[in-house]
Amino acid sequence: MSDTRRPIRSYVLRQGRVSSAQARAHHELLPRFGIAFSNQQLDLDRLFGRAAPKILEIGFGMGETTASIAAAHPETDYLGIEVHTPGVGSLLKLIDARGLSNLRLIQHDAVDVLREMIAPGSLDGAHIFFPDPWPKKRHHKRRLVQTDFIALLASRLKPGGYLHLATDWQEYAEQMLAVLSAEPQLENTADGYAPRPDYRPQTKFETRGLKLGHGVWDIVFRKK
Repeated sequence: MSDTRRPIRSYVLRQGRVSSAQARAHHELLPRFGIAFSNQQLDLDRLFGRAAPKILEIGFGMGETTASIAAAHPETDYLGIEVHTPGVGSLLKLIDARGLSNLRLIQHDAVDVLREMIAPGSLDGAHIFFPDPWPKKRHHKRRLVQTDFIALLASRLKPGGYLHLATDWQEYAEQMLAVLSAEPQLENTADGYAPRPDYRPQTKFETRGLKLGHGVWDIVFRKK
């Protein structure tokens, strides 16, 4: 099995501005809706208090899409992973404001979380929407979607579980499609790129880009 203990991270912890509201939400709400990283596998049904489909989102940004999906699908439980404090604080505010009981967060590196906290065959799906494309060629090694990472993520899906990626960077889309197509645990649900599934909201940024002629590529594979 490939070693997923990569010294290269797919992100840089920049000292971005954290608003007072985000900081307050992070301090007050993370103990309620957050899960501390540990070396113990999660019992996801126990975590959410029910047996329901479980979807993992990696890198939820500021959380608007994550909150919208969770609100539209109360029958499904969502676990989001993000390293940046402003985004975590932002999504915590949305969880509280919308009264979402089916969404929990982990602020930690996704590779560590997958390896230590997510049991093999425990996820019904996983989302990776608009990850950092690291466009400069010398930085491509920092991209999240790499062979070892996708093998690890696929191992955490149930048979029939899906993996949905989206990007607005064509060259990264081509890499994503190649990496997923080469993973023997997965099979494509489409002939190449997939139409945007209805459950993924079209963001304002995406809508503006499409009007300017920019492309967006969705890739949806399933676990064999």
